[in-house]
Amino acid sequence: KMTLLLALVALISAFGSSFQYGYNVSVINSPAPYMQDFYNETYFNRNGVPMDSGFQTLLWSLTVSMYPLGGFFGSLMVWPLVNNCGRKGTLLINNLFSIAAAILMGTSELAKTFEVIIVSRVIMGIYAGLASNVVPMFLGEMSPKNLRGAIGIVPQLFITLGILVAQILGLNSILGNAEGWPVLLGLTGIPSLIQLLILPFFPESPRYLLIQKGNEEQARQALQKLRGWDDVDDEMEEMRQEDQSEKEEGHFTVLSLCTFRGLRWQLISIIVMMMGQQLSGVNAVFYYADRIFQSAGVDSNNVQYVTVSIGAINVVMTLLAVFIVESLGRRILLLAGFGLCCVSCAVLTLALNLQTTVSWMSYLSIVCVIVYIIGHAIGASPIPFVMITEMFLQSSRPAAFMVGGSVHWLCNFTVGLVFLYMEAGLGPYSFLIFCAICLATIVYIFFIVPETKNKTFMEINRIMAKRNKVEIQEDKEEFEDFHTVPGGQAKKETSSSEL
Repeated sequence: KMTLLLALVALISAFGSSFQYGYNVSVINSPAPYMQDFYNETYFNRNGVPMDSGFQTLLWSLTVSMYPLGGFFGSLMVWPLVNNCGRKGTLLINNLFSIAAAILMGTSELAKTFEVIIVSRVIMGIYAGLASNVVPMFLGEMSPKNLRGAIGIVPQLFITLGILVAQILGLNSILGNAEGWPVLLGLTGIPSLIQLLILPFFPESPRYLLIQKGNEEQARQALQKLRGWDDVDDEMEEMRQEDQSEKEEGHFTVLSLCTFRGLRWQLISIIVMMMGQQLSGVNAVFYYADRIFQSAGVDSNNVQYVTVSIGAINVVMTLLAVFIVESLGRRILLLAGFGLCCVSCAVLTLALNLQTTVSWMSYLSIVCVIVYIIGHAIGASPIPFVMITEMFLQSSRPAAFMVGGSVHWLCNFTVGLVFLYMEAGLGPYSFLIFCAICLATIVYIFFIVPETKNKTFMEINRIMAKRNKVEIQEDKEEFEDFHTVPGGQAKKETSSSEL
């Protein structure tokens, strides 16, 4: 059952970390013209000549794309940090990045420097890169198996909430104006401050305490607090089994993860799902939603309200996913989500092409954007992160998150950078590329990715072991044999000779 403590851990870690990831994705969308004026003005005051338009485009592209690039660097720090400082410790350290970036961005106008904004976007990206990987890992390891999917979607829910709050605060009448934008950028430090003050009172991940720190007593206490009852022997036993099974494999670095045959399909699966998630164009739709609506004939004064309503739909649908993921399962949501995205991209291409000749096509293109957002919110955005937690065991999970996170942020960076050029070259047909990527991802998921709901990490590992054609130690008697017979070593040798 869901205990109050588990709910609070989920809310505080998601609000303090994931919320800001979403907030910073869309925070510079609304105040962009005012920020660009500030860039121009600062440049003019320094050099006495106005900024060249090409240079301004470059600076703005950097301002947008430095965030996902920072996210990539943040993902590279996941493995060393979570193994050395723990999941909770990493989240606490991470807040320092966010608070530093918030102070720098908030004071950039006073300091008359736009370079600081670009640097702060990198720092904020590093923060988001760590947060987007560590929060799902932390919550996934703390959740009982029957709630793992639902709690695993909570970070994504807070990402969508962050996007929505940034859109609302970014309205011209609130902070999306010439005076308000530094405050809008600086507000991102507040959730971090709250997390820094409250999170230390919550327990660390029991799996981390038992399997990586070898501290059974602390792990048991943490688990009892999280579950709200004293009898946690079954879960402790499952964690010990996982620990035993891992002792022969040792801790995975990213390199050993990429070359280890026993995790081959898990690794390919998360890379495909993460690429599908980002290259399906979700950030293109968010970065350029305003433009799509303007080209669809929405009055330019009303565009920002339409964008806010899209943000609200995103939150509502992600909230729905939290409630249905445990009953419907992961596979169905992934297939349905990517399916909706695929169809809406195809129809959107048609609608954008015909909107000059057929009057109602502009409304159809808005419907397509809404259907696309719904598809992403129920499946393509939240589920891949849940799947990384579920498809890997404790020793390989940090390395897996590092790989998955790096792919996620590199693809995000690529879409942010390339979409403008794609749109200039291909026009509406650029959405056909996203359509094809969604289709390829659906085919892969259909044939390869198993259903993982209500299964323990060991059960999922056994399903994947069959696909990887490797043997896995099954039951407790065999675990006990490990202590007396040096059979584990022999198994290790066969698995490396199979490479």
